[in-house]
Amino acid sequence: MTPPRPSQPDENPAGVHLPLDPLPGHSSRGRLERVLRRGEFAVTAELNPPDSANPEDVYERAKVFDGWVDGINAVDASGANCHMSSVGICALLTRMGYAPVYQISCRDRNRIAIQGDVLGAAAMGVANILCLTGDGVQAGDQPGAKPVFDLDCMSLLETIRVMRDNAKFLSGRKLTSPPQVFLGAAINPFAPPYEFRPLRLAKKVAAGAQFVQSQYCFDVPMMRQYMQRVRDLGLHEKCYVLCGVGPLASAKTARWIRSNVPGIHIPDAVITRLEGAADQKAEGKRLCIDIINEVKEIEGISGIHVMAYRQEEFVAEIVDESGVLKGRRPWHREARADDRMVADRLGQILREGGPDEQPQQMVKDAAH
Repeated sequence: MTPPRPSQPDENPAGVHLPLDPLPGHSSRGRLERVLRRGEFAVTAELNPPDSANPEDVYERAKVFDGWVDGINAVDASGANCHMSSVGICALLTRMGYAPVYQISCRDRNRIAIQGDVLGAAAMGVANILCLTGDGVQAGDQPGAKPVFDLDCMSLLETIRVMRDNAKFLSGRKLTSPPQVFLGAAINPFAPPYEFRPLRLAKKVAAGAQFVQSQYCFDVPMMRQYMQRVRDLGLHEKCYVLCGVGPLASAKTARWIRSNVPGIHIPDAVITRLEGAADQKAEGKRLCIDIINEVKEIEGISGIHVMAYRQEEFVAEIVDESGVLKGRRPWHREARADDRMVADRLGQILREGGPDEQPQQMVKDAAH
């Protein structure tokens, strides 16, 4: 008899794709909430969505995060550019046991569609939802698209909170099974009016936000000032703050982002540092690690959100070299001994399957 595969921490022994047992005081049955409530420094990352209908494109991009992150953000048409849908990515990730953060942008769907998507995502095992207003359609490559904005991030938070806590749609109609989800939002401490930003966080917390992920932090003193005000308001005790970080590929890239991407603040000192480096890409990675080492010491910062667009291969190195995990190994998908055998057999069936063999039987044969 083959001994059972030992389950990892925060893994359902009946299957990695299944939700965890509920815990008292938890809103969801997901790993990210558990990590944060235990007081461990959490790490999330952003998956660059493919322009593809091939699920392997998602799995290949998720693999680079294995063992290094506690959650993977499924981006919802950021910059108003179309890619594989965030709910589709979540469906693929939950199937393999990953913990996705389902991003919902209010730009493209009305409240009826969004509430239905929330139920569908929760049914698939999605435990984390990040509520966003969304960029305007004029920012993307299809500016003729019709914007919706039936809700904004505040009303979206309230909508899902009511669905979860009161088991009701916005119409008042009852839900038979409410979604068990951990609610999040985005913050930007680096955009004016600066004094208003902590107050806006307070409004998001009141609306239902339990965790927030910040815009890229390239100015640590500014983050410290923001967090001082957050602590003064007591918000760090009501909401988990994850600081957004990421590597810059070059000084040229940094200048372009600063000039063309609204809401991202990059000080001159950062660009000067990159310009003075012999290997600007390596220096951008080193800069990211240095920023992490500073922000992790700020009281009230509960984790980091790593956004490494087209540099996802650096996420593991950045997390490892920063030491934020302190020896902890986040959940990772353990390769099964028969994974390669099944994949090879399925490939053979697709190439050589005989006309007399039924597809159902071919799949069964491949799995045994």
